[in-house]
Amino acid sequence: MVSAVSSCRTCSRSHRPRLGFIIRPRHQLLPLLLCPGLRIPRLSVLCAQPRPRAMAISSSSWELPLVAVCQVTSTPDKEQNFKTCAELVREAARLGACLAFLPEAFDFIARDPAETLHLSEPLGGNLLGEYTQLARECGLWLSLGGFHERGQDWEQTQKIYNCHVLLNSKGSVVAAYRKTHLCDVDIPGQAPMHESDSTMPGPSIEPPVSTPAGKIGLAICYDMRFPELSLALAQAGAEILTYPSAFGFVTGPAHWEVLLRARAIETQCYVVAAAQCGRHHQKRESYGHSMVVDPWGTVVARCSDGPGLCLARIDLSYLRQLRQHLPVFQHRRPDLYGSLGHPLS
Repeated sequence: MVSAVSSCRTCSRSHRPRLGFIIRPRHQLLPLLLCPGLRIPRLSVLCAQPRPRAMAISSSSWELPLVAVCQVTSTPDKEQNFKTCAELVREAARLGACLAFLPEAFDFIARDPAETLHLSEPLGGNLLGEYTQLARECGLWLSLGGFHERGQDWEQTQKIYNCHVLLNSKGSVVAAYRKTHLCDVDIPGQAPMHESDSTMPGPSIEPPVSTPAGKIGLAICYDMRFPELSLALAQAGAEILTYPSAFGFVTGPAHWEVLLRARAIETQCYVVAAAQCGRHHQKRESYGHSMVVDPWGTVVARCSDGPGLCLARIDLSYLRQLRQHLPVFQHRRPDLYGSLGHPLS
């Protein structure tokens, strides 16, 4: 089950960032929508496909961990970008989330490769220090979905890494995944993307990390087109896959949701995808549509247009039941077609 915001008291009458929606059974929606204290702009209801009765859950939905997925429009202004992200993270904490996901390039989106390199920082720089303090202040974990990192080889390469950083609630870095698949594409109708002009590919996959919401497998944007990565993470124990992204307006409508749902179905994992949205500057615009997909392939939460956040509860007992009833990993035939995703060592 994915439930609505846990209490009417959680939303005050003051101005708040735009919220997306969370799914709950339709018969439970009326009391929620009639609650006078609940103010969620543009609240939408998605009629999700019902789950098989055999996989109904018994635990109270309010006991399940709540995650927040943040959607932003980054610009070259790093200070303003931090203010926007911090506001959403604080709102997520106020609503009771244990983990907040930020999109790829949450720190900035530059106008050209030279500006990207100029604005980049090492992991020990000032910006990560601010997010470390923010995680401690709010008492929640942060998935920082794509930090422009000057690595240890910066002096030699003069290139950076697209680094997905995971902070715990004490502000400590518990994992750092450097994007392994770089987006070098020319698609008609969409601005060319040559990520390798300024970015080095990461050398390895990070093992899933235990968090208050479940075991998280880290990836970034273009990685979602490579099922080998998601399968490897799932076989290594991942329960949640996360794809922080900045999809364009041509590939977005065609591929965004279908790829995320495919990754969820084939791995039987939750998929969390925080996305950039809107116009960043004259040269770049992003599709948005941040969402959470459950292991059945149902979109259970989705952001509205523009910056904001959506919330979802992660039900690991449902995930385990689904894997028990549909044991696809036990049915694989690597003797016939090889292993598409080798388990991590």
